[in-house]
Amino acid sequence: MLLTSTGTSYKTETKQNFDTNAKMKAVFVYNFTRYIAWPEEYKQGNFVIGLLGETSITEELNKVAATKKAVNQTIEVKKFGSMSDLSECHILYVSSNNSGDLAAALQKTKGRSTLVITERDGLAAKGAGISFKVVANRQKFEISKGNIETRKMTVGAALLSLAIVVD
Repeated sequence: MLLTSTGTSYKTETKQNFDTNAKMKAVFVYNFTRYIAWPEEYKQGNFVIGLLGETSITEELNKVAATKKAVNQTIEVKKFGSMSDLSECHILYVSSNNSGDLAAALQKTKGRSTLVITERDGLAAKGAGISFKVVANRQKFEISKGNIETRKMTVGAALLSLAIVVD
């Protein structure tokens, strides 16, 4: 059977915007836990991935958390509906709808070794550690080594070689 495109686009939507790259982003987030090193005091207890706002990767990250570990730590996914709900986490994933809260999120996590990841491109240059972006229909990510190292984490060379480095 041969299917041809007539130029019509069909889009499935739920309450939140459907993101066809959600599974891939969740895998990227998990792999970031393998190629970024947190300080020793962050290597105990659960490895917390915080989600600020509604995002399509929630379900996929929960699947990862059910089957994988961040080195030897159990992964825990926490949803934060607003900045006032934000608590300590290893990774803070800022949804595209909450991109305007980036400065407040950076301020609230200041002094902590929290990797801030955004769904909107260009925000690694504005303080985030990593920002997702699509280039030539492929999921990519920008990384700010300086922003990550300021928070006392180190980035592996293998991760840098895959990233679009912004500093």
